Amino acid sequence: MKKLINVCLFVFCFIGSSAFAQEPILGNFPKGYTPQEIGLKLSKHFIPTKHMLHGGKWIHYAEVCTWLGALRFAEATINNQLIEQLQQRFEPLFTVDSNLLPIMNHVDLNMFGCLPLSFYRLSADKRYLDLGLPYADSQWQLPQNASAEQHKLADNGFSWQTRLWIDDMYMITILQSEAYKTTGKQEYIDRAAKLMVHYLDELQRPNGLFYHAPDVPFYWGRGNGWVAAGMTELLKVLPENNVNRERIMKGYHLMMESLKKYQNKEGTWNQLIDDQNCWAETSGSAMFAYAFITGVEEGWLSKKDYAPAARKAWMALVGYINKDGDMTEVCVGTNKENSRQYYYDRPRVAGDFHGQAPMLWCAYALLEDYQ
Repeated sequence: MKKLINVCLFVFCFIGSSAFAQEPILGNFPKGYTPQEIGLKLSKHFIPTKHMLHGGKWIHYAEVCTWLGALRFAEATINNQLIEQLQQRFEPLFTVDSNLLPIMNHVDLNMFGCLPLSFYRLSADKRYLDLGLPYADSQWQLPQNASAEQHKLADNGFSWQTRLWIDDMYMITILQSEAYKTTGKQEYIDRAAKLMVHYLDELQRPNGLFYHAPDVPFYWGRGNGWVAAGMTELLKVLPENNVNRERIMKGYHLMMESLKKYQNKEGTWNQLIDDQNCWAETSGSAMFAYAFITGVEEGWLSKKDYAPAARKAWMALVGYINKDGDMTEVCVGTNKENSRQYYYDRPRVAGDFHGQAPMLWCAYALLEDYQ
């Protein structure tokens, strides 16, 4: 009898420990912290908000990113009502608000095309396809007034909009990736991967992070966040046999290792990533969390090492959402400046789309494997 009890205890302990090991670290969140609750809260908050305009003229890329995040969340939760509401918000851009459609002469403006392409895959409404594809195609079509430098970029197979700003590693990637997913045409993903390698070779530092610009030696949080999210988006759809996949994955791993090192005890990252005296900033932190979450779920990152860090980031970031559904402690739009104090002094706001968007990315990413 004693022997039987011991055997039963052994089996129980084995099964129990195994079950515990299988417990999804990125699931089973407490009430108020679940991705379903947070994603729905932020998405509903987005629907009635006023448009954020670029230069007072065109839909801003940060709004596009928020729209895209809400749409992906709606897909992940099979929320047809939310999808319809997002479509209704978009519909006037075909008619009375068509003047708000961005022109196609800058990387920040062209990225708008990823949104109608995403709508097209959901609705099969050809209006979305006809609107979105020209934004992707025109990034590689030289304008008539192209400069000698832009001709040189095109001759090397790069977009004429290449400027070697770290933001571009998301703006170009998301558009070309969506064009590839929508059409299946290899050229979109191949040229995005080639350009990503060019940016990595030119901009990534030995520690895996990125200066805001080559002449501004500071590791600004959200700037690095665009890179982390951009590599994540690209690797999600980049074919395994792509000649540039290994190089991009190497750059991704190098960056993730460095980010894990600089994560704060509460789970966020600072406005200047490597400066522990600087303030915690939420938009960049959410972008890093998105890269961690996706990396774990895709198997690119060790679940043991990165899942706890991803969970800690999500739990901390949810605490920055106020009762109105606004993400707080978001750095305002920021140009480069060779001054540490400049980054310390940047205003912090609540509800800016730069912060709303990546929290929605995290919400749908958490739901992809842990519904």
